[in-house]
Amino acid sequence: MPRTTLRPGQNTRTPPRAAPALTALCMGICAAAALTACGGSDSSGPSLPFIPTSPPPAGPTTPTALACDESLKTAFKPDANTTVTVVKQFKQGDDLNLDGKASGTVAASDVCMVKLNVGPGHAGPADAPSTSSGIGIEVWLPATAKWNNRLRVLGGGGFVGDAGISSKTQIGGAGAAAIATGEGSVSAVTDAGHASKLPIGAVDGSFAMNPNGTINTTLWTDFASRGIHEMAVKTKALAAGFYQRDAKYAYWDGCSTGGRQGHMQAQVNPDDFDGILAGNSAINWTTFITAELYPQIVMQRDLGGTPLTPDQMTLVSSAAVSACDSTLTGQHEGFISDPAACKYDPTQDTAVLCTGSGGSNATAACLTTVQAQAVNKIWYGQTRDGSAPVPASDVGYGATLASGQLWYGLARGTALNSPGMPGFSLADSTGGVPNPFPIAAHQVALNLQDPTIATPDFINATGNGANNWKALSYTQLANASDRGEALQTAFANINADNPDLARFRDRGAKLLTYHGLADQLIPNSGTANYYERAAKAMGGIDETQKFYRYLEIPAMGHCAGVGSVNGLAGVSPAANPPLPAPNQLFAALTDWVEKGVAPDNLVLQNADQSLARPLCTYPKKLAYLGGDVKAATSFACR
Repeated sequence: MPRTTLRPGQNTRTPPRAAPALTALCMGICAAAALTACGGSDSSGPSLPFIPTSPPPAGPTTPTALACDESLKTAFKPDANTTVTVVKQFKQGDDLNLDGKASGTVAASDVCMVKLNVGPGHAGPADAPSTSSGIGIEVWLPATAKWNNRLRVLGGGGFVGDAGISSKTQIGGAGAAAIATGEGSVSAVTDAGHASKLPIGAVDGSFAMNPNGTINTTLWTDFASRGIHEMAVKTKALAAGFYQRDAKYAYWDGCSTGGRQGHMQAQVNPDDFDGILAGNSAINWTTFITAELYPQIVMQRDLGGTPLTPDQMTLVSSAAVSACDSTLTGQHEGFISDPAACKYDPTQDTAVLCTGSGGSNATAACLTTVQAQAVNKIWYGQTRDGSAPVPASDVGYGATLASGQLWYGLARGTALNSPGMPGFSLADSTGGVPNPFPIAAHQVALNLQDPTIATPDFINATGNGANNWKALSYTQLANASDRGEALQTAFANINADNPDLARFRDRGAKLLTYHGLADQLIPNSGTANYYERAAKAMGGIDETQKFYRYLEIPAMGHCAGVGSVNGLAGVSPAANPPLPAPNQLFAALTDWVEKGVAPDNLVLQNADQSLARPLCTYPKKLAYLGGDVKAATSFACR
């Protein structure tokens, strides 16, 4: 493999002013004479330093800084639950590996990697997914001279569970390593309390069910909140001991599940971070993930289990783009700027409908009227009875759920041939097989406490996944959504939808969130819904925007890239929308936290810098003033 220098990841972000760190604790830990001078801690935070019963020796004590070698395994013991499992020093130019097998990626600068395990985990049979030794954390510490006095830890995706993070022979945090060696921030990642045996651990929810089929409340808590809190606390303590000073600012940077984790930190552990960057957030977890199975149920119930083909999904999505991509400027742009204004209805589009359904499309990609209505249902979102109003009256998009609407669907024009859509298979992403996104089937199985509903990769002693999701009716899927809400206590409040952010606000921290309006997995209306509720609880939009802002990004997909389908050839051009540059939003967060400069005047550019647009802060929307449609000055946020 070619050797490449590791640099900061494209989707990483920046941090705010850290709460008073753990210098006193770490000084005690790091001193050779005080290796046993700490008590235990729980998930609510670090333990307090041990207070000796006899007077300390006279004269000043010079603590010893933690070293990046095997001595750290005994020198760093912040509590009884925490163990250092791996310490590795990498010099600039070293290949980043732990097993002697070249990865092809080299360190851009000197860096120390430390792996931690924070118990107690969850006991059980050795081969059970619900058995865990504890929370795995991988921390990357730049050289002392390079450290910028920041922490910038990263969030996870899906169910997390990356086995590489706790492994003694693998590296799990390539993104964290890039941040440490590139920008000089201390960075870290966590497996959130479990290590999956599946090739893609993020889709594996079987850890959350005990072998007897009951809910594993311990690992739900580690996954929902304790894992990320422990990562924050232990990373601060490790940095303070390593550098002999506290971090000045601590930041969270995550998208998808990482966005949910960021919201959870603001709600539950507001002292952990000075600034939180949360993108395309997987808040409303049980509700929106249950709704991710809804398109599959539409295929089963309305189309006899025969999914739309990739060509059909591309045709109908691109037709929606062509119908709605000129509403802002009057010119076709290849992407939709305002999904709320798009009322495209494929059941009325003769260019999409098959000739047998009164249309003019004679290709294999055409849709029957029944198939077109199924697409309308998917776009509208989950309802209790599988119904959907005509798009002219309600497209199901917005901050408020309509009567009978359990959750939102994806915005019109978003790529339908994606993990959340009919026909997706992890083994064969070309589609054609009615496989659901595994996360959705796993979560519904957990909501109903029936493993057989999941896909076959869900492993449990009471029975493995057996694709019984196929037999679910609309009413039964609605019941699964209700059960997910009812089980929030057992699920450790995984939905992260508490609008009370008073403690986070009162300590002066900042929360910057964003969501792509063409997200293929998580409908952006869910974020708008939460923001509206939070604003109401926090004294209104103006008061809320003093510490919490939400940015909607037209055409952006799940966390990055273009999520909309190009318009029909000859009608709309290929999509080339303005999107955030690497670290642009993170830099906006650090400026807000460290300089008091609010993100009011952000401008996005497209890939070739031929088009620029202002990025509006919700609830404002982009308005065209006239003039050059490619110039940012031709637009305003209103």
